[in-house]
Amino acid sequence: MAEHSELHAFIGHENPSIVGYAAASGGSHAVGDVRDPDAVAAFAREREIDIAMVSADEPLAAGVVDALHAQGTRAVGPTRAGAEIEWNKAFARSLLADVAPEAVPVLAVVREASEVAGAIDSFGSTPVAVKPSGLTGGKGVKVMGPHLATHADAARYAVELLERGGSGESVLIEEKIVGAEFTIQAVSDGRTVIFPPSTYDYPYRFDGDEGPGTGGMGSLSLASPALPFMTTAHYQQACSIIEAVIARLGEQSRHFSGVMNSGFFATAHGVKVIEFNARFGDPECMNIMSLFTGNWPHVMERICSAGLTAVDVPLREQASVVLYLVSPDYALRQGPAYEFTLDRKAIEGDGCHVFFSSAMQTGENAYATVGTSRAVALVTTAPTIEQARARVSACAATVPVLEWRKDVGDERYLDGLRKLVQGWAS
Repeated sequence: MAEHSELHAFIGHENPSIVGYAAASGGSHAVGDVRDPDAVAAFAREREIDIAMVSADEPLAAGVVDALHAQGTRAVGPTRAGAEIEWNKAFARSLLADVAPEAVPVLAVVREASEVAGAIDSFGSTPVAVKPSGLTGGKGVKVMGPHLATHADAARYAVELLERGGSGESVLIEEKIVGAEFTIQAVSDGRTVIFPPSTYDYPYRFDGDEGPGTGGMGSLSLASPALPFMTTAHYQQACSIIEAVIARLGEQSRHFSGVMNSGFFATAHGVKVIEFNARFGDPECMNIMSLFTGNWPHVMERICSAGLTAVDVPLREQASVVLYLVSPDYALRQGPAYEFTLDRKAIEGDGCHVFFSSAMQTGENAYATVGTSRAVALVTTAPTIEQARARVSACAATVPVLEWRKDVGDERYLDGLRKLVQGWAS
């Protein structure tokens, strides 16, 4: 946006990347509650915004796009009703059962603690996953194996979620799918859907998928649409499911535009849907946008006029790797703010983009973590995944204090996923 427009950003904290890009474009920024539709709409009026993009889960669920539309501001992103595909997993599963029942895992939806034991028993010896229906920032799902040792543990966690959520909340209990996960960041104007390459996210804190689940420690994409553990049929089936879901939302008069980030399992028997997100995924957005060679404000214009075509979203045919650097306490405990140094010019000179997340600048090449989320992402592209991995790892090694996964993009890890899918066939 900053490359092709005057960028004005309404943000939750002074993210160094966003602040810098807005200033360089001749624009501005303001800090406030991004979940407050009235505050965001007022900012858009004050800055005389021509077109806006809302691309985070909580603002979408709060109806920020609705507020912008109500005052005549064009906006990319679904309304609250369109975004329900993300903020209400029970609704998403119901819609999916109508358009692609073969992709729905066996599941039970429970709304009362008294229903949990019976729901768990209905799965017999089959391992399960427990998911809150609402937004959890990618950290609320627990699965038997890595998170829950027994069905009794799964039942206790389901009851905990119901008690934490309050009246009217529901919890999904689903069969655990054995396969390899992938996502697709589909770009749509509500009618036409453009599909970039699939991406793989590393969701656990430590190498080898050890430790707690996180918002994603890194991600990758290849020059081809499918990943090493997938077939072309997996990719095509996933794309057709996304198209069907967006079409059904339109039939229900639920406005959807922008990006649908959909998560799938690749298995020997096709794909199963994990979840839908009504906006770019983090970190996978950085994979796709690092390959994008066009004009994003132009894409936004085309989305708002319902005239999007594949020509509007040109992508280089290269591999990409995203690596998140995090505080030593990330996903483990509530720790202090960590100060770290990062020579942005040097890293970018070595071929990696630097995107700050939960961090603030405190001096020249000096930064501090903010809150408990991920601090900074390093991103690069190259003809092969091996070249991209080597470059981004070398750049990460120049940043002290922060930690990162060393196996992002590792061929042995990807071969393990391939064997996982093949093992499911046997």
